[in-house]
Amino acid sequence: MAERITPREEDFSQWYLDIIQHAKLADQAPVRGCLVLRPNGYALWEVVQKELDKQFKATGHQNAYFPLFIPESFLNLEKDHVEGFAPQCAVVTHGGGKKLEEALIIRPTSETIINSMYSKWVKSYRDLPVLINQWANVCRWEMRTRPFLRTMEFLWQEGHTCHETEDEARKETLKMLDIYLSFLRDVFAIPVIPGRKSESEKFAGAEETYCLEAMMQDKKALQAATSHYFGQRFAKVFDIKFQDRNSQVQYVFQTSWGISWRILGALIMTHSDDQGLVIPPKAAPISVVIVPILQKNKDNSEVLEACNRLKNQLSNHHRVHLDDRLEHSPGYKFNEYELTGVPLRIEVGPRDLANNICVLARRDGVKSQVKLDEVEEQVGRQLDQLQKDLYAKAYDRLKNNTHIENDYEKFKEKLESMSGFYQLHWCGSRTCEDKVKNETKATIRCIPFAQIRESGKCIACGSESSGRVVFAKNY
Repeated sequence: MAERITPREEDFSQWYLDIIQHAKLADQAPVRGCLVLRPNGYALWEVVQKELDKQFKATGHQNAYFPLFIPESFLNLEKDHVEGFAPQCAVVTHGGGKKLEEALIIRPTSETIINSMYSKWVKSYRDLPVLINQWANVCRWEMRTRPFLRTMEFLWQEGHTCHETEDEARKETLKMLDIYLSFLRDVFAIPVIPGRKSESEKFAGAEETYCLEAMMQDKKALQAATSHYFGQRFAKVFDIKFQDRNSQVQYVFQTSWGISWRILGALIMTHSDDQGLVIPPKAAPISVVIVPILQKNKDNSEVLEACNRLKNQLSNHHRVHLDDRLEHSPGYKFNEYELTGVPLRIEVGPRDLANNICVLARRDGVKSQVKLDEVEEQVGRQLDQLQKDLYAKAYDRLKNNTHIENDYEKFKEKLESMSGFYQLHWCGSRTCEDKVKNETKATIRCIPFAQIRESGKCIACGSESSGRVVFAKNY
């Protein structure tokens, strides 16, 4: 199985597509730019949903659902918003065999339709805060698509909140970014750089956009999650007002935040290898697979009984699958679970059983023999260590491929031969930002929270700069 995967060093883009295909995560749909999410891929998305939903609800948020169709006039109400999304909109002009009186937009994002409802629901400070999230699909008419990273239809969650004060809304914006950061770090084992977007890179209609930037194995950046502070811009457009504690009428302060199935692409490109998908244990739909070494035309009852006992024992703390299929050889199964990224495999055969042992095989190639009465303890240790090792490997990649440069010509040369994150001085002007983007295809990924604050010269124009920002090529 694994030999069908194109090596990363040979063609990283094809390697990525091969992983998706052979790990049975998704398939191309008959509609251009759309995906069919297969059970293996949807199981990963369910992990995202489960883990994040738990944290959303723990911080007081509730799930709701809003319509797929948005009146065209809604999108035109906020100037920056419509300019940002108009080129990507899919527009419905006919329905029921007739031309519609007003065209409908298939949602590219839901700010407008949600805010139209908030204007009905919010009347008093007693109605605040409004903390609502929805799990949904959206449509953006992308010309160049790539599975998970950029598709015409994709799954995501989008939170939209209303607050009484600016301070409360700003705290919400950063709190939700922290939730994404902890999920990426602790579950997906992906290190990120948190920071603020430049004016040109922020969300259309936001006052400020915060983001988490991850580094893939090809050293390109991937925006893993965003959280936006809207201030009162949408509130004023949609007339979302409330009577405050002093009986004065005020506009609410708002936020929006989201993560999409793009994060599955980040998972693939952060951890996988030339043998197939690699999934951190805490993100794995199946964290342990038990493969009995079965012999054809022989009594396998003792081995199967031992494997069932192991499954029952381990299922209290881990997601365990027992593969007792007779039609496939153990070798076939080993390849299958390596290809699909199961973190830990347990092998039990007649000889192992006779010696009261089994074999533990981690997805990263670490193998060990363990006594059967020590399996539960060892499985926990091995999974914990694999989770840590995958994060450490990704963190070292991020650290070792983040460079500091002061000379523009040297930066351009290095970027061609050595991709990565570059900490560069920037004067803050859009002209300089665009110059670097047009000449190198590198963009400002973020102004890091842990910014290197120092006096220097802008990489593009030589003007004074007070700190470095992160430039990189990105997905």
